[in-house]
Amino acid sequence: MPAVTVTPGGTAATSLTVRNDSDIVEAYTLEVVGDCAPWAVVEPERVSLYPGTSETVTVRLAPPRSPEVRAGDVPLGVRVLPAEHPESVTVPETTVHVEEFHELRTEILPRRRRGWLRGRYRVAVRNEGNTPTQVAFRPEQAGEELRFGFTPGTLDLAPGESAETRLRVRIGKPVWFGKPAVWPFTVHATDRAAEEDPEAGARAGTLVRPPLEAEFVQIPIFPKWLLALLAALIALLLAWFALVRPAVRSAARQAADEVVQPRPTPGGTNGQTSGTGTGGGAGTGKEQGGSGPGAPAGSGPGGTGPGTASGGGGQSSTTIDVQTSGGQTKTGSYTVPAGKTFRITDIVVANFQGDEGVMTITFGDRKITTIALETFRNQDYHWVTPIEIPANATVTANVTCAKPGTPATGQQARQCHEVLNVSGVLADIAG
Repeated sequence: MPAVTVTPGGTAATSLTVRNDSDIVEAYTLEVVGDCAPWAVVEPERVSLYPGTSETVTVRLAPPRSPEVRAGDVPLGVRVLPAEHPESVTVPETTVHVEEFHELRTEILPRRRRGWLRGRYRVAVRNEGNTPTQVAFRPEQAGEELRFGFTPGTLDLAPGESAETRLRVRIGKPVWFGKPAVWPFTVHATDRAAEEDPEAGARAGTLVRPPLEAEFVQIPIFPKWLLALLAALIALLLAWFALVRPAVRSAARQAADEVVQPRPTPGGTNGQTSGTGTGGGAGTGKEQGGSGPGAPAGSGPGGTGPGTASGGGGQSSTTIDVQTSGGQTKTGSYTVPAGKTFRITDIVVANFQGDEGVMTITFGDRKITTIALETFRNQDYHWVTPIEIPANATVTANVTCAKPGTPATGQQARQCHEVLNVSGVLADIAG
């Protein structure tokens, strides 16, 4: 059989002559063997010959245009099997030269990317040809605003192999206000071998794919709604300084003038008061922020409560500070002074580290609440009807630390740290 050359996707043929050198009529079955068998046939597949006669058959080759059909020389064999004398089987051989072809399948993802100054894309490439190739990339843009970078810049692909390269698109100047700017661009993926030798590429049947189209949408740094918001804020500030602030100052000045007006004094010489108070008189001492022997102070293991109350019948508050190691339980408390009654209206609980565990708050013998620390950072409670705690009774904060949290410093704390602030009226017990 003579050698033959074939192009993937095309057809070719060669011939084989079969001769009967026996002294009987013989039938021969012909079959293609070897790497060419999947895409080669013999016509006809069976011949019958008288002694001393011969017949020429045709071997047709039709390799598909696929990476699986590699370029180069491929052996071709045809097995000739006699029906009467199968032991005389022969396999004549020849060579089929498969020509090379170049074909790339490319895709860019995503097709559109939004950003202030840069965008990232992926370019996927598959070598659909039947010979190894080196793929290079070339960007193209109508202007010179965009800068491109490929990592890696080239790809070496075997037939049927796929790979990706990362594309970074960058623009030098930002858009501060207004509408987004759209920058379209294209990416060409080229076969280095076909590009360096166009004639060889044409002979190899190079398939030129259209360039990949994509775009970078440059969004403004400050959106339109921010301009409207700034304008509204400026208008509100102007209205405040021009209208509201003068009115507030006038009202405050008028209220102050009414407070400091001289009040008429009872009869007496040179404005001096005379007489003494009666049982119906009310005391004039201040309670808020006072100090003295009646000021409350927190106590208890693991906690302190520096109270700020004194006297009788004034606003008062106290703070209980509890620090607990992981896996331990500690209690901080505040004791109502003797001769006093603490009417509580507000409490604030602070878990500023984000600790994990359980905190139980108790007023005297009454448990107010049990809170899981991990569910809050700051929590407050208020009562319209005060909760009254008698003298010598305690306000307690019992903390079980499961895991210290991480405060704003970014480093995990060594201990749990909770703070309870209790506010209300500290009043004298009526005699």
